Amino acid sequence: MQGIRRFRTLTDGGGVRLELTPSTASPLAIDVAESAEVRIQRLISENPVIIFSRAACCMCHVMKRLLSTIGVHPTVIELDDDEIGALTAAAAAESSDSSASSSSSSSAAAAAAPAVFIGGTRVGGLESLVALHLSGHLVPRLVEVGVLSGYDN
Repeated sequence: MQGIRRFRTLTDGGGVRLELTPSTASPLAIDVAESAEVRIQRLISENPVIIFSRAACCMCHVMKRLLSTIGVHPTVIELDDDEIGALTAAAAAESSDSSASSSSSSSAAAAAAPAVFIGGTRVGGLESLVALHLSGHLVPRLVEVGVLSGYDN
C-alpha cells in the first residue's frame, strides 16, 4: 500500500504500528500542511477513545490494559517531543472553553502526555482514568460515547 513506510507488530500485544509517509494517493494520507495542533484536534474529534503518549510510556501501557480489560481498544498516538506542546495547547484550549485555569507551561507540558480523551473530552492521565474507573463512572461514559454496549448503567 502506497504511503506506508514501515509495518511492525507491537511487542505488548496491543496492535500494529504503522509509520506513514506523506502521500495523497493513500486513504491513510497525512496532510503535511496540517499543523500539529490541528491534527491533534482532528484526531480527538474523529476517535471516541484516544490516548496521546510519549514513546515507551509505561503509563500509556497501563491505560491501554485497563481499557482493553473493559473491552475498549483505544486509538493510541505516540507524539514526538516537538508535538507534546501541541497537545498542551489542545488541552489549554479545551480548559479555557470549560473553565479557565492558569498553570506554568512546564508543568502543563509534563502533564500533557499521556492523556486520554473520551468522546472528545480530556479525561487526563493515568491517575484520572483510574479514578474514573474506581468511582464507577468510566463504563457509563464509554457506553455513552458508543464504544461499549451490553452494560447496564
